[in-house]
This record gives sequence, structure tokens and C-alpha cells, in this order.
Amino acid sequence: MKLKKHMVEKPWGRTDIPAAFGEMGGRRIGEVWFEGDRSAPFPLLIKWLFTSEKLSIQVHPNDAQAQARGQASGKEECWFIVHAEPGAVLGIGTVRPLNGAELRAASESGEIEQLMDWKPVKAGDFFYIPAGTVHAIGAGITLIEVQQFADITYRLYDYGRPRALHLDDGIDVSRAEPYADARSGNVGADPLIIDSGFFHLRHVTGADQLAGVPTDRELALIPVVGEVSVDGEAGLAGDCFVFPTRPQIAFGEGAQLLIAW
Repeated sequence: MKLKKHMVEKPWGRTDIPAAFGEMGGRRIGEVWFEGDRSAPFPLLIKWLFTSEKLSIQVHPNDAQAQARGQASGKEECWFIVHAEPGAVLGIGTVRPLNGAELRAASESGEIEQLMDWKPVKAGDFFYIPAGTVHAIGAGITLIEVQQFADITYRLYDYGRPRALHLDDGIDVSRAEPYADARSGNVGADPLIIDSGFFHLRHVTGADQLAGVPTDRELALIPVVGEVSVDGEAGLAGDCFVFPTRPQIAFGEGAQLLIAW
């Protein structure tokens, strides 16, 4: 089943979204979510993000922290960089450990922007973002985000934009420290193999790389570059398929595909 696209306008979004995503009508689109036509949705949320400005510095809770606040689950996620303009950066973790009081003071003063670890990024980079990681996505980036099915974000700093911050909750769930998660790299040198307690994710470019993908699990297939054929149906960037078991997949020249379950 090919999922429907849900366009989300954001102040930091873009008006130059590729035509394959549909007609934007001049809207500033920051996120494209994929939705199914059924009562039991695919248990992961898959998005494309398009940024023209820095996103807020923010943090997500883990399951226990979210459930204590009346939410169904927390939010862990993985980012895959599809395109990055020269000089584009991601903020992941802080350059030194900060305790709660230091994080609050830095968020209130704006110093947190200088305390973030801003990492240069390029196409093919990937990063797993555990709950509690203080993070921000920079300008000029197109990425795919695969995450727990939750929309729960605590903003710590928003560059003076007139949106609410969530300092009490955000500081309570944050681990403001240098990022050290080994589930990161670039697919030019490292395979993207995420096996967290919440989801699995693979980057594949040919049928020979499907060995680790289960044949008896519901899967989401997200074309990244080029064209793939999924049970005979063409798929391009901007599409997302969900299948109850692994379908037949054929790869066009240069095609890249993310598979999540």
C-alpha cells in the first residue's frame, strides 16, 4: 500500500519542495508525513523534513517520562541526510556536560546555541537520536526521519521566535552531554543498520543487501534516490509503501531505499 502524504507548514520550511511530493501551492512546507487508510497505523512515524532555517533546540522524553505525562510513548528517532547545502549543520548533544541549572540558564540566555555541538553534515550521513538527547536541525537540509509514533517535543530555545518553550519538562528529561551514540556514520563507508529497542532501519541499494530484512514482518519502504519497483509498482522519492511481508523489490540504476520495521 502506498501511503498518503500529509503536508505540514512550518516557519522554517521551504517553498521549493521537489515536484514529486505534489503541489504545495506556495506554502512553506517543513515536514511531509505519511499516513495510511486503516484503523491500525504502521507503528512508526516516517517524515521528510525540509529546512530553510534552524529548527528549535529541543529534546524528547523516553517512554517512562512520556507516560508519566499522560502520553502514549516517548520518541527516539533516526535521521538520514538526503541533501545538505554547503555549511549545513546538525546540533546533536552539547560540547560539555550541563546540569539542570546550567541548561536552564543557557536556554534562558541563549548561550545554549553556542554550547550545542554543531556537526557539519553531507548526503548519506545518519544519526540515531536517543530520547533525552538535546538536538537541533540546521538550515539547508533535507532529511528522512524514522521515529517512534509520537509527536512530543519540548523546546528549550527557539532563537526569539514567538513560540512557547517547555523548560520545566525539557530540562527534566534532558541529558545535556556530548553525543556518543555509535549508531551514526555515512553510508559511503558504513552500513546503516539500526536495531534499537524501538525500530529497525536499513539503507539498501540492491537486492544483495536485503539479507537482513525479514520476510515475515510488516515493512515500510521509503525510496530515497532513483526509482525502485515494489511488487511491480514504481516508487520514487516522495513515496512510502507499507507491506505486510517483504515484497519483490527491483532497483533502478543508482537507486537507494530505506526499509523500516
